[in-house]
Amino acid sequence: MDHPTESGAQVRVTFTTQEEDIQLDESKRQLLVPADIRRYGLSRILNSESMLDTDSIPFDFLVNGSFLRGSLEEYLNANGLSLETNITLQYVRSLIPPTYEASFEHDDWVSAVDVLSATSPAGRWSGDNFQRGQDRILSASYDGLLRIWDASGNVIGTSPSGSHGGHTASIKAAKFLSSTQIASAGMDRTVRVWKYTESGESYERRGELKPTLELYGHTSSIDSLEVDGASKRILTASADGSIGFWTTSKASAPEVSDSSLLPGAHTSKRRKLTTSVTAAQRGPLALMNIHNAPATAAVFDPRDRTVAYSVSQDHTVKTIDLTTSSVVSTFTTSHALLSLAALPRSSASAPLLACGTSARHITLVDPRTSTAATSVMTLRGHANKVVSLAANPENEYSLVSGSHDGTCRIWDLRSVRPATKDEGGMGSVSEPVYVIERESQQGKKKKSGVTGDGCKVFSVVWDQLGIFSGGEDKKVQINKGRGVNAE
Repeated sequence: MDHPTESGAQVRVTFTTQEEDIQLDESKRQLLVPADIRRYGLSRILNSESMLDTDSIPFDFLVNGSFLRGSLEEYLNANGLSLETNITLQYVRSLIPPTYEASFEHDDWVSAVDVLSATSPAGRWSGDNFQRGQDRILSASYDGLLRIWDASGNVIGTSPSGSHGGHTASIKAAKFLSSTQIASAGMDRTVRVWKYTESGESYERRGELKPTLELYGHTSSIDSLEVDGASKRILTASADGSIGFWTTSKASAPEVSDSSLLPGAHTSKRRKLTTSVTAAQRGPLALMNIHNAPATAAVFDPRDRTVAYSVSQDHTVKTIDLTTSSVVSTFTTSHALLSLAALPRSSASAPLLACGTSARHITLVDPRTSTAATSVMTLRGHANKVVSLAANPENEYSLVSGSHDGTCRIWDLRSVRPATKDEGGMGSVSEPVYVIERESQQGKKKKSGVTGDGCKVFSVVWDQLGIFSGGEDKKVQINKGRGVNAE
């Protein structure tokens, strides 16, 4: 709790906010407060009966774009300002630290994770078919298997092996299309669509993954997969430099145009006769060879599913018109791009694109700007390349990143500062508000050499149930996400 300074020094502050539902009356916005007051004390003042009269909303305070992390007096001293200075404090709802909940163990590296819940995209696409309380976690592994988990960490279902219709190499990406359909892709160059069903009593559920569709077209590993359950469409990004656009409908999917991509194409006739195909085989709606290096991620526009965005190790971000399979615009950055997330914005028609780089930072790009424009903001803090990104499902200003440095980091885009000379001196910079370490590394001595060696994070997803991540430590880790945003 805050106490007055020995001298009783006070500072005049002006409270402001951009959040309409927590605006103060104009007569209450200026106040004298103790100079040694900190965030908690300021938050108590705002919540008091004479101010907002709320149920103890945790607040953070921005001063010139940066979060207040000490007392007001410390801020004034650090910036060479006197106690007579009127400080403008922008108050915002706090992001509360995520807490560790559980880890689920695999036999091999966990390459991808996804969540099925009432609030997840797949849960919404499922409509009445989704049963509340039956939340599921999907994980993909380098052992070539998909696993479905319940919230208690029990494996309910596992995909068949390659000899029984499953992937024949490591899986790199997987997503729920609905409560009964899953898509996956990987190093065997195929996209596979699965029918998922469950049976048994609630205390002993059993799930079955049955392959229903195999999609061929890519000539190298498929490292990223995005889905839209409403339109039954899939986007893929491949190491062959192309972006694939697919449908999960057997009836509307075209035939495979290149038969050499099919399994058994290069084996003997005897081998072909003994190989049974258990799923229909189809080709892409479009295969766009638009990158000059491995394509690493592709996502749909959150509002317009006829628009997509892709990134690549060729340093470019591309906007794609899916109706014509053509590139609308290209934005060139300074580094290889490894991951992508579209952050919706209520104030703009186009999302903000977060692009994870090989240079350990995240570049935020506005796809509406000209190709000569610089990025909107840079997020700095990781110590190794950034390979996975996910937007906060509950607001427009925060996201989580997963990195080969063995951490997930939470970012709040409301806190920015000018770039320093060492950072190039141009644009705005934001730093992480929280760092999620791998629980498997707690108590272990950190290895010398490359940061994150042995515990790289490969995938992260943010749902109202939590922040789910998977990595080199062979674990799916859950950190509490609901309540990370203050109500």
